[in-house]
Amino acid sequence: MRRAALLALWSHWRRHPLQLATLLAGLALATALWSAVQAINAEARASYARAAAQIGAGGLDRLEAPGGPIPLARYVALRRAGWQLSPVLEGSWRLGERRLRVAGIEPLSHPPLPAFAALAEDATALPQMIAAGGLLLAAPDLAADLATALHEMPGRPQVRASDQVPPGLVLTDIGVAARLLGRPDQIDRMLILPDQPIGLAPLSALAPDLQRLPGRAGSDTARLTDSFHLNLTAFGLLSFAVGLFIVHGTVGLAFEQRRAMIRTLRALGLPMRLLTGLMLAEVMALALLGGLVGLGLGYLVAAALLPDVAATLRGLYGAPVAGGLTLRPAWIGSGLAMALAGTLAASLHALWRAARMPILAAPGLQAWAERAARASRLQALAGLGLIAAGLGALWLIEGLIGGFALLAGLMLGAALLLPPALAALLRLGRRRARGVVAEWLWADMRAQLPGIGLALMALLLALATNIGVGTMVKSFRQTFTGWLDQRLISELYVTATDDDQGAEIARWLAPRVQAVLPIRSVDFTPGGAAAGQTVTVYGVVDDRSYRDHWPLLQTAPRAWDRVMAGEAVFINEQLARRVGIGPGDSLTLAPNWQLPIAGVYSDYGNPTGQAIVAMPSLLAHASAVPNRRFGLRLPAAEVPVLAEALRQRFDLPASALIDNAALKAQSLAIFDKTFVVTGALNLLTLGVAGFAILTSLLTLWSLRLPQIAPVWALGLTRSQLARLEIGRSLLLAALTALLALPLGLLLAWALLAVINVQAFGWQLPMALFPLDWLRLFALALLAAGLAAALPARRLYRLPPSDLLKVFANAR
Repeated sequence: MRRAALLALWSHWRRHPLQLATLLAGLALATALWSAVQAINAEARASYARAAAQIGAGGLDRLEAPGGPIPLARYVALRRAGWQLSPVLEGSWRLGERRLRVAGIEPLSHPPLPAFAALAEDATALPQMIAAGGLLLAAPDLAADLATALHEMPGRPQVRASDQVPPGLVLTDIGVAARLLGRPDQIDRMLILPDQPIGLAPLSALAPDLQRLPGRAGSDTARLTDSFHLNLTAFGLLSFAVGLFIVHGTVGLAFEQRRAMIRTLRALGLPMRLLTGLMLAEVMALALLGGLVGLGLGYLVAAALLPDVAATLRGLYGAPVAGGLTLRPAWIGSGLAMALAGTLAASLHALWRAARMPILAAPGLQAWAERAARASRLQALAGLGLIAAGLGALWLIEGLIGGFALLAGLMLGAALLLPPALAALLRLGRRRARGVVAEWLWADMRAQLPGIGLALMALLLALATNIGVGTMVKSFRQTFTGWLDQRLISELYVTATDDDQGAEIARWLAPRVQAVLPIRSVDFTPGGAAAGQTVTVYGVVDDRSYRDHWPLLQTAPRAWDRVMAGEAVFINEQLARRVGIGPGDSLTLAPNWQLPIAGVYSDYGNPTGQAIVAMPSLLAHASAVPNRRFGLRLPAAEVPVLAEALRQRFDLPASALIDNAALKAQSLAIFDKTFVVTGALNLLTLGVAGFAILTSLLTLWSLRLPQIAPVWALGLTRSQLARLEIGRSLLLAALTALLALPLGLLLAWALLAVINVQAFGWQLPMALFPLDWLRLFALALLAAGLAAALPARRLYRLPPSDLLKVFANAR
């Protein structure tokens, strides 16, 4: 009996191969988008963990000097006092047109690193590293570029490729790093090794000016990029949900079409429990097959998107993410588990409905519509409950989790409210209809709504996401462009090779330009309310350029006068929101340096805290502040001539001189690169929604014949019915698009005012872009029209004999 039941169930898919294809396609698409996002996130996090392990010593306490490097003599004094320490020097090194990160360590005292362990078998490696020339370790692709670039350098260091070095990093001996970075006799920090002799004098007595900071157990980069990966996960989950609508609709229709088969099998004595188990096993087998196909598609999508994600993470956060993709059990298992769990969730209602419906209940679209109408009120209440739960979560749960709970409640609640809202609009349209055909058309759309409702919910979510995310990105870009016009006020920016050259350039430029604006900064670890934060403090000179153009969000009286007098500080919006401070509060930058806050400035695109003080004040509290970058004020027409003079006079590379327009273009290019993945996921989600409409219309095809045949028999031609079929889909898509507009704008507000603030620390003004809405509206109509074209073509070519058979069959 079990074998006969399985053959009967399989016969349904043999008779409806297109329905089987749509079910597998829905599963594959849902799994592909989810697994692609998980693969990207897994690869990025693996890169963070690998970089943390390769650089090492993240869990050790460290000594740092507030506002500057540590003199080498201080390290020597502490070592002579018995403390076991290991020095580290890091910095940015320009090599031609490329900027690299150099990390210098002391190989004999530093905790073991994988890169050095790989060289242990080579007896010449360690002597070569600490020799006069030195040894540079870099990833294979970077090592090849380094060897070529350093070929003609006198006394050049040797270069070795190592898979154990993160991308974009050059690892070397601290002496070599000091020479490359132009920072002799300096150390950025000292690692406090775990095994120390007994009876040592305390560090607080030996070095009272140094701060002992606790080790970081996790990766700083991973914590910094958590918001980015959470956003990607949310997109993947949304795409997965949209794909599951295809599965839910297809499985539901398949069970409706099988009702006569189920009735016959039960009449022949097959227990309903066994039949339910067989159908569940069938669905799970299909889920496994569709999930495996989806994993393959997801790998291809992830491989295509990962280079852009890596570029974004490297550009925004300095995260060492490689551009290659690796098969990892975590995201493979996650993809299969989501496919199985999602299919089970999408099928349980259909299984329960098939098990509970009386054997003699009539199959067909009308019966399904009657049952759906009874559930419409419960669905509307569930939708309102989800929206209320999302609003409550925002109030009860802090951070990004509360923000995403709000988005989930709004989106899912609105999706559940869509069919009842459309049913109400269709009832209103039927009341206002004039003529028999018009009344039938409105009534037929209501009868069709349960079958296509899930596809329309998918379209609603896809359109709302495109509107919301598009509004957020364009609002961000518009605000960012205006902000760049305020911040990038200098006509030319120049970068010297070292501090001595920087001072010489500043002296040479003084009589030749209107103003020389040094760009000098030092990282501080403040105390008080901002304890635990790393704040980059910039020093500025008193020039009208800052007062006239700097974008301040909040100010106190006489703000600029107080800052330039060294009596106050400006902080960026990220620091203000993260710590909860503003004008009127105080910021303790160092133990002997506390300043009142005179204002808060916008700092879009920067995830870290910053502050601005007067240049003399910074130099008085920080040592060895780099003096290599300058902004120059001069007439725009004179920029090319001055740039050429600087290149010839100081032998500067082309990359060391950037004009205002080039810097803005570069900043906007980085911005656009950041949202490439977001745009791709938006398009994929909209494509899945269009496919959901197509699959719903195709699977509804056989169930709709009993409604179409009588109308045809009453005089409407097949071509008229085909046109009405397309018009019906276009009308439903248009109503859905109109309802998606307010939901998308609400989503944009939540992204700008809630998610963005929690993730990055700044809030953006919301702008409206009606032309984008019109384009999306037209795209929705195009998707619905294309989806309806195939069923309409089938109807147009349907032989009259097939329509006449409807009256001969038991329905």
